[in-house]
Amino acid sequence: MSWRVTLPCTRAQAEALPEADELFAHAADPPVLVADEPDPAKPDDWLLHAYFEHEPSTDDLARLTLLGSGAPATESLAETDWVSMSQAGLQPLRAGRFYVHTPTHRGTVPAGAIAFEIDAGLAFGTGQHATTAGCLEALDLLEQNGCKFTNIADIGTGTGLLAFAALALWPTAKCIATDIDSVAVDVARDNAAINGVALGHGAGELLLAVADGMDSPLLAARAKFDLLIANILAGPLIEFAPAFTAALPPGGTIILAGLLDSQAEAVMSAYTELGLAVTARGHGEWPVLVLVTPA
Repeated sequence: MSWRVTLPCTRAQAEALPEADELFAHAADPPVLVADEPDPAKPDDWLLHAYFEHEPSTDDLARLTLLGSGAPATESLAETDWVSMSQAGLQPLRAGRFYVHTPTHRGTVPAGAIAFEIDAGLAFGTGQHATTAGCLEALDLLEQNGCKFTNIADIGTGTGLLAFAALALWPTAKCIATDIDSVAVDVARDNAAINGVALGHGAGELLLAVADGMDSPLLAARAKFDLLIANILAGPLIEFAPAFTAALPPGGTIILAGLLDSQAEAVMSAYTELGLAVTARGHGEWPVLVLVTPA
C-alpha cells in the first residue's frame, strides 16, 4: 500500500520546494514531491503532492504543512511506482520548436523538434508553467527573426532549461546560468548531463554558478551580455533593473518573465525609464517581456 498527501500551496511555495532528501533527511525512504498548477485560470493556486511508500506519520504531515498554505489530505493508493506516475502525469510541452518531456515520454519526440528531457522532481521546472513556455517561444522567435547572440546569461535558471534552449539556438555562444539556490544549480548540472549540454567556459559551453541577481564575480567577468534571460518574479525584476541594464551592451536584448499581467506595466516602467524599449509583451496571465537597449 502507498499513500498520497495533498495540500494547497502558492506558486511561490512550489518554486521554493526543497528536495525531499533535505526535508526528510531522517527517513530511509523519503517521499516523492511534486507540485502542479491544476487550474491555469488561477495561476497562484498550486497543489503539492507527496507520495509515500509508508503511511505518513504525524511528523511527516507536520513537515509537509510547513511547505504549503492549508491542511494536508491523506489517501491510500494501490501499489505502483509513484515516481514514474508523477512523471507520466506531466504531459510533454511544445513551445515553438521546443519539446520538453519527462523520461517516461522519451519515445514521443516529434521529428524536427528541439527536445529536452527534464525529470519531474520539481514540476514547475519542466516547462509546464506558462512563464517557461513563453520564454521558450520568445527565444525561438528571436532566432527565427535573425537575431544572433554570442554571450548569454540565464538568471534564476532553475532546472537549466532556458539556458539549454538558448545554446541549442546559438550553439557557438558562451552561456552562464545562475540561481540563488545551490540545489537548483546542482539540478541544472544533472540536467545538462542528461541532455548532452557541455559544461565549461568556452564557446558552446554552459557555466553554472550560485548568485543572487547579478552579484557574482563570474557574471561580472562575463558581462556584457547581448542576451539576458530572467524568469524570476516581478519584485526582483524591478529591483534588479539597474543591474540587469548595466550588464547589457548597446543593442542588447533582455527577456523578462515570472510576472503577472497586472504587474507588467510596473516591470516595463522600471526598464523603459532606464532607456530600454519593449519589442514584445507576450500574452495571457503570465506575459513574457522582450526589451532592447538603444543601439
